[in-house]
Amino acid sequence: MEVEGKAPGSPGPAVSWLEVDESGEGQRLDNFLVARLKGVPKSHVYRIVRSGEVRVNSGRVEASHRLAIGDRIRVPPIRVAEREAGDSPAPALELPVLFEDDYILAVDKPAGLAVHGGSGVSHGAIERIRAGRPDARFLELVHRLDRETSGVLLIAKRRSALTALHEDLRERAMDKRYLAAVIGRVRDAKRLVKAGLRKYANSANEKRVAIDDREGQEAQTVFRRLARNEEFSLLEAELLTGRTHQIRAHLVHIGHPILGDDKYGDFELNRALRKRGLRRMFLHAASIAFDHPATGERVQVRSPLPKELEAFRAAQFPDGQST
Repeated sequence: MEVEGKAPGSPGPAVSWLEVDESGEGQRLDNFLVARLKGVPKSHVYRIVRSGEVRVNSGRVEASHRLAIGDRIRVPPIRVAEREAGDSPAPALELPVLFEDDYILAVDKPAGLAVHGGSGVSHGAIERIRAGRPDARFLELVHRLDRETSGVLLIAKRRSALTALHEDLRERAMDKRYLAAVIGRVRDAKRLVKAGLRKYANSANEKRVAIDDREGQEAQTVFRRLARNEEFSLLEAELLTGRTHQIRAHLVHIGHPILGDDKYGDFELNRALRKRGLRRMFLHAASIAFDHPATGERVQVRSPLPKELEAFRAAQFPDGQST
């Protein structure tokens, strides 16, 4: 970053200049600035872009403008005092690393941690990981996990890797498997669920999805039964599409809500389960397989069940076999 000179003794910060390199090629201006202006609220970034204080190659552009290598971005003086009340820089966070090279970082996300800030969450996993790796030039989420879901989370370390992995997602070349414990004895050993999902907000303005084949987005999940007892079943869920709350909504649709699900589940049963040691939703992103964006080799990343889920699994399905 270059800083424009200012008169000796003049107060406040100076105008600065950012030059776009390979890591920013093709990125939206707003996302580029948010990633580089650490701790500055998104609302302030949008405000200085809309006002024309931010210039790209000396011209005004929209927040959605796509950047090219060599673009020079003028950033106006930004004072700490201009930050919104209650805003603070993201605290650094190091999550267990499951896989890492020059292109990809795969971490083990715990339940209860949002993947990004927003909707009442100041800082998510990606903002806190960036804070813990200040020298990283590019870190972007490849996909998302619900806040209540644990397991493998993929992060791209280069723009080219992000583009390639997003293409894998669109072409369904990425294999994502989850483990879920659900209410009831699932009958079918394998079942493909095709049911469209439509987003809506409930009375508390919380995001939800509903089955809607006419107006909803296409959604497909393959469920495989791994074990069951008189009360519950343990399933593997393979995502063929990646919609919000897809696994959770599809399981409710077929009559087998996820244990501990506080949005779509059986709330009375969830309270009883807490006394039996299950205090969270039993949904875990167990593995992801993909073609490496640089080598083309198939890579599989696995995450073991967290201790709480493993203890519940061992107690309910001790032999791991269906009955």
